[in-house]
Parts: sequence; structure tokens; C-alpha cells
Amino acid sequence: MNAFGLIIGMATLLIIGLGFPLVIRGERYLGYLWWPYMMGLGFLIVFTSLFISSDWLSIVVGVLGATFVWGSTELKEQAVRAELGWFPFNSKKIKPPYEEIIRKWKAPHL
Repeated sequence: MNAFGLIIGMATLLIIGLGFPLVIRGERYLGYLWWPYMMGLGFLIVFTSLFISSDWLSIVVGVLGATFVWGSTELKEQAVRAELGWFPFNSKKIKPPYEEIIRKWKAPHL
């Protein structure tokens, strides 16, 4: 009997489950304009997983990076949800570096 798939599935579910509060709190305190930094961090983590020799750790790190990439695409939708009143809105968010440039970019979504 091989429990590899079961354990990786549970770890993936846990990591993705932790991604939801990351998006909610990230948008509340930082705002959706941080999406390029979150996406870049996610791709960096996924790239790092390519160089990890342990299968277990490589998979978990890759899923963590993919969760950050997914979270970056959800920040704009979360901002809309907060404006609708579904989640607490914070008007005193931390501004990202190069905010003026990022505002001109279209936020990604899945």
C-alpha cells in the first residue's frame, strides 16, 4: 500500500486552504495592487521547487508556489467583494512600490 498520493493530496488541500485567508488578509491590509509581487514570489517558489531533490518537499513547495500565483489572481476579486461589503474594508492599506505603474496594468484573473 502506497500512501504517497493520499498524503500529498492532504498537504495540497491544507496549503490551498491556507491560501484563502492569505488572499482575504492580504487584500485587507495591503490591497490588490500587490498582485505582481505576490505572483512573482509564487513563480520564484515554483522555480525553486525544480531544484529540490526530495519528491515530497518538491511537491509541497511547488503547490505552495502555485497557491501564491493563484492568490495573486484573486486579489482583485477580493477587493470587489470587500467593496460590496462581503468582507471588512480597510481604507488605510499599505501602498506598494511603483503603485502608479501597477495601476496601469490589468490585474489577472482566472
